Amino acid sequence: MLRVAVLARNADSLKSLAESIKADGGEAAPFPVESYTYDSMKSTFGSIKQAWPDSEIRAALWNVGAGVFKNFLDVTEDDIKTSLNVNVLGAFAFARETILAFKDTEPNELGKRGTLIFTGATAAIRGNTWTSAFASGKHGTRALSQSLAKEFGKDNIHVAHSIIDGAIRTERAAKEKVANPDGALNPDSIAKAYLSLANQDSSAFTWELDLRPAHEKW
Repeated sequence: MLRVAVLARNADSLKSLAESIKADGGEAAPFPVESYTYDSMKSTFGSIKQAWPDSEIRAALWNVGAGVFKNFLDVTEDDIKTSLNVNVLGAFAFARETILAFKDTEPNELGKRGTLIFTGATAAIRGNTWTSAFASGKHGTRALSQSLAKEFGKDNIHVAHSIIDGAIRTERAAKEKVANPDGALNPDSIAKAYLSLANQDSSAFTWELDLRPAHEKW
């Protein structure tokens, strides 16, 4: 059985998600992260190894984003720091610990040591009138993922970037955006796409894919 380590800064949300996974028959544990810094990520990955010393890390998902949506002249220095600290610095810190963990393993039956996926957004490839801060951060995440894919592919490490183009059907989503069943992404469908990436063998790695609902304008 696969073990799932759930990381986030919100301890209550972590516990709820871990319990949900266990209720579905999986094995999961929450690992709160104090901040998205190098030291914090190193400490958290150390906690994971202590909790499960007999388990290898074979897949990792950076599914974090800091959304700042303002017209350019309304963007503050703190807004910029928030976007870059989460979307860029945090992604670097998480990727570093993940890559180090992968390099401690041998290639599996698929010919790879592990799969690292970054969740991106349309803002990763296109700016807009109110996304200057957000797009800058997401462009950084995408550039990082591409750089890692090129640098570590030769080590049989698979790095991928997923552009999520549309609203996701969650409890926090605006009702008008998810009223149309073909107008929002189903989280389970996103997960299936990510699982397909993790199941790719070393002869055919996808670096980037984009996912959107059928009725999304693009």
